[in-house]
Amino acid sequence: MAEERLQPIALHQEMQRSYLEYAMSVIVGRALPDARDGLKPVQRRILFAMHELGLTPDRPYRKCARVVGDVLGKYHPHGDQAVYDALVRLVQNFSSRFPVLDGHGNFGSVDDDPPAAMRYTETRLASIAHMALLDEIGEETVDFTANFDGSQQEPSVLPAQLPFLLLNGCSGIAVGMATSIPPHNLGEVVDGLIALIRKPDLSDDKLLGLIPGPDFPTGGEILLGTGIHETYLKGRGSIPMRGVAHVEEIQPGKGRHRRSAVVVTELPYQLSKAGWIEKLADLVNNGKIGGIADIRDESDREGMRIVVELRRDANPENVLGDLHRRTSLQSNFGAILLALVNGQPQQLSLRKLLQTFLEYRELTVIRRTNHALEKTKARLEVVEGLITALNALQAVIAMIQEAADAAAARARLMVQLDLNEKQADAVLAMPLRRLTSLEQSSLRQEAKELQEKQEQLQFLLENRESMLEVLIQELRQLKKRFNNPRRTRLVEGGDDLVAERAANQRPNAEVQRQQALSALPSDGRILIQQDSQVKVMSPQILGRLHLNEACKLSDGPSPARLILPIEPAPRLLAVTNNGRVALVRWEFAGQQPGSLERFLPGGLEKETLINIFPLPVDQNLSLGLLSSDGRFKRLPIEEVMELSGRAATIVKLKDGVILKSAFICKANDDVILASNIGRVIRINVNNDSMPLMGKLAQGPMTMRLLPEEMVVGAVSCPPNCESTVLLATRLGKFAKILVSSIRICQRGDLGEIGLTIKDSSRDQDRVVDICNGNRLVGLVSSQGRHGRIEAGKLELTIPIKPSLNIVELKDNEEIQKLVPLITTNNTLD
Repeated sequence: MAEERLQPIALHQEMQRSYLEYAMSVIVGRALPDARDGLKPVQRRILFAMHELGLTPDRPYRKCARVVGDVLGKYHPHGDQAVYDALVRLVQNFSSRFPVLDGHGNFGSVDDDPPAAMRYTETRLASIAHMALLDEIGEETVDFTANFDGSQQEPSVLPAQLPFLLLNGCSGIAVGMATSIPPHNLGEVVDGLIALIRKPDLSDDKLLGLIPGPDFPTGGEILLGTGIHETYLKGRGSIPMRGVAHVEEIQPGKGRHRRSAVVVTELPYQLSKAGWIEKLADLVNNGKIGGIADIRDESDREGMRIVVELRRDANPENVLGDLHRRTSLQSNFGAILLALVNGQPQQLSLRKLLQTFLEYRELTVIRRTNHALEKTKARLEVVEGLITALNALQAVIAMIQEAADAAAARARLMVQLDLNEKQADAVLAMPLRRLTSLEQSSLRQEAKELQEKQEQLQFLLENRESMLEVLIQELRQLKKRFNNPRRTRLVEGGDDLVAERAANQRPNAEVQRQQALSALPSDGRILIQQDSQVKVMSPQILGRLHLNEACKLSDGPSPARLILPIEPAPRLLAVTNNGRVALVRWEFAGQQPGSLERFLPGGLEKETLINIFPLPVDQNLSLGLLSSDGRFKRLPIEEVMELSGRAATIVKLKDGVILKSAFICKANDDVILASNIGRVIRINVNNDSMPLMGKLAQGPMTMRLLPEEMVVGAVSCPPNCESTVLLATRLGKFAKILVSSIRICQRGDLGEIGLTIKDSSRDQDRVVDICNGNRLVGLVSSQGRHGRIEAGKLELTIPIKPSLNIVELKDNEEIQKLVPLITTNNTLD
């Protein structure tokens, strides 16, 4: 019987299903906030539990342990420490710009001190949470759902009257995604909301003028620039921020001379004060920052004050500059405006986030108005019944006296006075004090007021403009009640300050590179040869070498890989066989020409360079990477545009696998891959066949390889009738193939024969390389001889005809490599 209940299932299917369920549970039910009320589920449950406990701002504080217990038992069956940590963050005024909970006790500090245990701390709702989050929860504004065991009802979202996702920000790490939203100023956000209500098509510039940047609870400064614009317009960006410091004269002690000191009064958001002081002390002890004699923390309840006492011979401005450049006194806030919209995670722009909240707020106002209208109608119905009974008071008294019981009295009232059951019950429950003339007049006045209120509510529901005016008035009232001045100052010219800091962080590389570049002649040319020699030459001397002309195999100069003008200065990217990239600092070759290793960062000495090419300006291009196991991957070009002076890994290769080719790809171009037995395959570059991938991806398989078959390389060609590719074998056979003659295949196809190989008696002939067939191509032989052929002038070949014989090889000499020349005309081929 037990065996019949066992169902076989594939392990990979069960792992996929289980992990997907886990991921969605984390994304929707734990880590990401809702775009409507700006709360994660645990935060929402804490606030609702405190509302149910009656912990309003006018009530005494209650132990946090009581709150955590209610949350765990009724709504959130997780760890108590996780719930308490979430509660603590809602209290901390240095984490939230407008804390929604009011705490009493030790809830941590900016020094990363932990909060006291939940049995010692107390809390209650803050006024802003009571008025702007929970005030309308009993007016049928939101839907309620069953809790985890069906014993309680909890709100699916709170009826927020302000966008708390922007006001307090949020951070969370889900599965495969994360959110990091900075806090903002309430007055600015309300102004932005009102402007969008008045003019939904408000321009981005005007919206960013109303909400110019975040407003951190710890103050500091924000450097305005492209980081803010990218964050607000695209939903993701890096916001540069820095602390506030000034220089002042201090008296170290009695009998000592006055000294200058840098006094830090505000630190960047989420930076630990104690941690920053400790790291600064390490930098001073290691000699990386000089001129500092002592560091003291003089912070108190009045505010932060970190005194960095300077030596008598130190320049205060230089020390302050070092603090900005070398410490976290200036850092970046990585913003990701990711939130749940209709249960789905979405990266939102500032406009979309505000519009999402406004749509939700309008819906809650409509539901609140409907609820008030229903209550008004119900009350008016009762009052009208009471007035009807008072108008026939003697008859009502007689009917009640003559009735045998309450049911009979209710029936007589309903028949003789034309009342419904609800009105009849109200008449029977009416106290005797209602019979006074004062009470009768108050009932008639109440009926009049209820009728007027009913007409007003009905008018609001039927007139959207009036509804929006009500919404605007409520926003203004909340702004008047809770807004306070901006704490974080906005500094113009942030991009220049960030660039200056980046340049100063690498003075030996960046500054010297600029100096070396300015010393080069404006008409010079960069020359990089196959033997890795890098030179900067004048056009006249370069012309005497004839490196851009065809020649036979000889002991002449090594063929050129690249010849480019130095103005505008190109950024040259070198790619190694281990999947690492680095920028070539060719500017120094004007003073000391030499081997390419001298112009690359350390760590690449034991790796083989497979290609060097200039980075394009167009960031819509991609970097194509072919590995020896036949995998091809496209990497967005922006991933390598911001390289620093270090080498970076752009593909994760398996053991024994190396990169074979690297080149720039355009969308809708064709990639032609070749194997060592002469097979070629043509695949169109698009998001379906070759999608863009991240740095750690390996890429999909392209060509199905036979036993002992290997890929030798790949090229990218535009899909026109004139594009050609050139194949070369080790024994000197060549084939020039028209790209349009190769059929377009899908990934994993066998492709077709591009070059027919007939093994000779002395050796097996194999294809060694592939390159573009429309340019000058250098040849490198096994005996160190070099030659150059004008591939564009060669005749086309087809597989059934003999290959081209265009070079003369000596005995035991083989072709090892093709070296296509890169000039200004073919930088993207």
